[in-house]
Amino acid sequence: MSGPAPGWQRRGFNVAAMRTEAKRALPRAIFDFVDGGAGDEVTLRRNESDFDALSLLPRPLNGAAERDMSITLFGQKLSMPLMVAPTGLAGLLWPDGEAASARAAAAAGTAYCLSHGSVCTLEALAGTGVTPRWMQTYIYKDRELTREIAERAAAAGYEALVVTIDTQIVGNRERDIRNGFLIPPRLSAGEVARMAFKLPWLWRMRREIPRITFGNYKRAGEAEDLTALAERMLTLPDPGMTWRDIEWLRGIWPGALLLKGVLHPDEAAAAVANGVDGMLVSNHGGRQLDGAASAIEALPGVVEAVDGRAKILLDGGIRRGTHVIKALALGADCCLTGRPQFWGLAVAGEAGVAHVLETFRREIDLAMGLSGLAKIGDIGPDILLRQS
Repeated sequence: MSGPAPGWQRRGFNVAAMRTEAKRALPRAIFDFVDGGAGDEVTLRRNESDFDALSLLPRPLNGAAERDMSITLFGQKLSMPLMVAPTGLAGLLWPDGEAASARAAAAAGTAYCLSHGSVCTLEALAGTGVTPRWMQTYIYKDRELTREIAERAAAAGYEALVVTIDTQIVGNRERDIRNGFLIPPRLSAGEVARMAFKLPWLWRMRREIPRITFGNYKRAGEAEDLTALAERMLTLPDPGMTWRDIEWLRGIWPGALLLKGVLHPDEAAAAVANGVDGMLVSNHGGRQLDGAASAIEALPGVVEAVDGRAKILLDGGIRRGTHVIKALALGADCCLTGRPQFWGLAVAGEAGVAHVLETFRREIDLAMGLSGLAKIGDIGPDILLRQS
């Protein structure tokens, strides 16, 4: 009863189909928490639809009988230009959800970024031995908490620290409001009743739900009170953060330092000037400022401003292998997948995430072969035609 639904691999033939399977598997409030955006969800939709304005221009006679999709990112070789983005509360979708996703990423030969809001602690995830592994955090009002998480991540062997800068105030996520979904999770009476229709999820999570927590926010000697930990998590990001804080963190963190949530070219240039090694062009999956530019729309301006001085990753709207190719053609070094790996996790745990990553790998390979691209270095702006 608690395993994935029979036939899910056959039905989950692409990312959109896996989303449909996840919708079947999850209670509505949990699915909407994963799937939803802010406000009218304009930015959420445009993250995907803006890829449609870019067409590929194949060169079949270039000769691409064999393709190499590998890249090197901060000294680590990845099997493909796609990694797993930080996504909070993975353990609410499947038992040990963060570890399941991380193992799938490692098996696929790519990197996994742990969310600050993970159910497991960063030390527990490191204990799985998966690598490459990155850690995501914030600039907190309590700068000592910022220091603590950075130092814990360094001690646990995380190779990169990703500082999210666009969630200093929580966005207007109206699906969660409609469903009465709160952090920490508290489901309305109606939603609890609807869970009776999602018995496989309820059965496998029956022992997990009482243990759902935010382990990275528990300090030594404190009682593990979920409400208190959630309050700390939600109220401590600092709207008053400045570049001085990034400079300060640069002095603390020994590894690769990235900013997540960069859309403006001037901010991208300032990031380089302040010692940042890379940035994620991202609008938080459309979950923060509705009406913000889509990630792919903002990418060219960031690429121009950075001018090769830092790594640029695109995080937002990646649903097809062709989306990855288009992002790389516009100057991205790598892409991240957030919701799709969540959909895979919800459907079949580690096997579901592995299935999603393999789907992307297969689509990237196919797009490269049909476009006459033998290696990632062959991908450039000349393969794109912009629609007016």
